[in-house]
Amino acid sequence: MGSQDGYLLDNRRREAGQRFDTFAELFDPWTFAHLDRVGLGEGRRCWEVGAGGPSVPAGLARSVGPTGRVWATDIDTSWLTGPGAGAVTDTATDAGPIEVLRHDVTRDEPPATGLDLVHARLVLVHLPDRAAVLARLASALRPGGWLIVEDADPGLQPLACPADTGAAGERAERIRRGFRALLAQRGADLEFGRSLPGLLRGAGLQDVQAEGYFPFTSPAGRELEAATVRQVRGQLVDAGPVTDAEIDAHLACLAEGTLDVTTAPLITCWGRRGAAP
Repeated sequence: MGSQDGYLLDNRRREAGQRFDTFAELFDPWTFAHLDRVGLGEGRRCWEVGAGGPSVPAGLARSVGPTGRVWATDIDTSWLTGPGAGAVTDTATDAGPIEVLRHDVTRDEPPATGLDLVHARLVLVHLPDRAAVLARLASALRPGGWLIVEDADPGLQPLACPADTGAAGERAERIRRGFRALLAQRGADLEFGRSLPGLLRGAGLQDVQAEGYFPFTSPAGRELEAATVRQVRGQLVDAGPVTDAEIDAHLACLAEGTLDVTTAPLITCWGRRGAAP
């Protein structure tokens, strides 16, 4: 990875739960539109990679029903099995079985093979050797099964505030640039989303397509920005792009709802494993 190994946005921090909640509000409708498109239904077998929070595994379990199976994996499963994981626990009991596993997708074999669907959202951009990970994900599919990978591409739209918002906007841009620099130092590829179609084809998948989703401004977007900034606050200040006082002012603008901040475009790419030769 980069000069500082390890995931910048540590899931053990309280802000991680806030980020997962805002991911669900911002992205779940878009994500499930694509999951449904490739044929989620009763009895399907699915793997949610790097699940993080409970919303996607719970939704998958509702779709596959009691005869289906969902593997929800992450290197840190605390948000899937801890006090905030009621959605997963309830769904596993009432709708369909979910198996939560601690799993390192860069090293460990898939939890199952012959799967109908493998899905990863905002995971691969943070990992080393992404092409090898994609090949591992594709290998878990049955012939005709689908891989859906969703990842950000901050380079496609690098601005925090596309509209001119004066001093508050200039401050937000410095914070966003500082955050992207921290990500890059940890090995994240800030132009990764656009490479997904080629990577899926390189993994042998067929019928590859991709679309982009760009939330421009919303309360959930401001909450995501605030949770992210709070989580990396110390590192931003240490790196020097902003002061503690400027971060306080930025968080105040977000809380007031007076600053329109965007999220990076989310690129959703999907492909199907072909029949065995």
